[in-house]
Amino acid sequence: MTWPLRRAGAFALVGALSLAAPLLGPAAAAPFVVVAALAAFVVEDGPAFELFARPGDHEERTLYGLAGFALAAAGLALFVPLFGMPVFVFVASVLVLSGGNLAEAAARQRRHEPVAATVAFVVGGTLAGVLGQFVVGLAAPAPSPALAVFFAASAALLGALVRLALFVRDDPLVLFSMGLLLWLLAALEPTISPIGVALALLVTAGFGALAYALDTASITGMVTGVLAGLLMVVLGGFGWFALLITFFGGGGLAGKFRYDRKRKRGLAEGNDGARGSANVLANSAVALGAVLAYAASPMLPLTASPFVFAFAGSLAAAMADTLSSEIGGLFDTPRLITTFEPVPPGTDGGVTWQGVVAGLFGAVLIAVLGFLFLPISPAGAIVVALAGIAGMVVDSLLGARFENRAVGDLFAGVLAGLAFADRRIGNQTVNFLATLAAALVCAALAAATGLAAL
Repeated sequence: MTWPLRRAGAFALVGALSLAAPLLGPAAAAPFVVVAALAAFVVEDGPAFELFARPGDHEERTLYGLAGFALAAAGLALFVPLFGMPVFVFVASVLVLSGGNLAEAAARQRRHEPVAATVAFVVGGTLAGVLGQFVVGLAAPAPSPALAVFFAASAALLGALVRLALFVRDDPLVLFSMGLLLWLLAALEPTISPIGVALALLVTAGFGALAYALDTASITGMVTGVLAGLLMVVLGGFGWFALLITFFGGGGLAGKFRYDRKRKRGLAEGNDGARGSANVLANSAVALGAVLAYAASPMLPLTASPFVFAFAGSLAAAMADTLSSEIGGLFDTPRLITTFEPVPPGTDGGVTWQGVVAGLFGAVLIAVLGFLFLPISPAGAIVVALAGIAGMVVDSLLGARFENRAVGDLFAGVLAGLAFADRRIGNQTVNFLATLAAALVCAALAAATGLAAL
């Protein structure tokens, strides 16, 4: 057994202290406070130190990694008595992280491919999270087996994504991210059968694996897509997922279409056209927010129908913009949308008639699927298509005016902040704002025409 695996096993044993939470009640944080104190002030050498130490701990002779993990668990445990977090949320979050880390360490001992380690984290974390919820159910309220699997899998996917996108050893951030997600999902009180959960996992994981195998998504893009798809299936239904996977699949294939020509023209996506998490989230974050709001609509002063239109409109815009960019970039003589003057291929805000036609097709395709799979009438489908076209236009206008330019006014400064860049508007920010605009336009048009009751 290698040292990383032994250390991960030791951390998993510490995480198992969370199983005492139903018995300890308000004192559930106490065991982790004790562990943090020992790690920070007492254990400076010896076998215990060597078991838990991470490379950076040796220089200061302090178990910072263990102390950080224990303090994060203690902090999350305080949410139970202070803010009413369900105890199973706390236990599942801790065990998903510690169990996922253990499974990942075991996988790395056999194989060194990053995708194998990520899959191991998700599978191991899901199993550990389900086990934790089962144990909690012996002494405290806990979800049904189907929901326990859904909660654990959602937390494991989010944990894997945060570790991949940020820093693999930032246990506090990962733990709190998973805990807040599970708390939100528990508050939504979704209902799904064991067969429904099994199908949701199989379908979303299958499409994610296919996207990765075809190089249309990176590892982070795959994990992001699977998480978004799982949430949409469980909180909305398979019809919602049908629209999402159409966008992911169509956009991914469009990115691969004549990739070599795009690369020669300097227009190709990086990473051989594989979509990363930033690209996936920029185009689907609004849709994901819409499905969460749809699930929460019984607790809101709004009906569910506006969120259905917001969801469809945002994806129509995402599909329209993706197809127009990927297809239109193959043709010469684009014109700037604001002045219609000829510009070089790849210029932000430059459009071609071929790209416009492709974008119209993408918006109409999502609208038709919305009519087939969602509670949207033929008239509603027309509204979805119009909103998608509006979003495509907004994307081009923002690209022409703001993208990749230094900005100074307040409005543009806010946009730059959304991009986490030094006051420059990136493509992901433009995509997000375009899908948001389309969602708002679609919901407003549907309400104004009586197609969606507020």
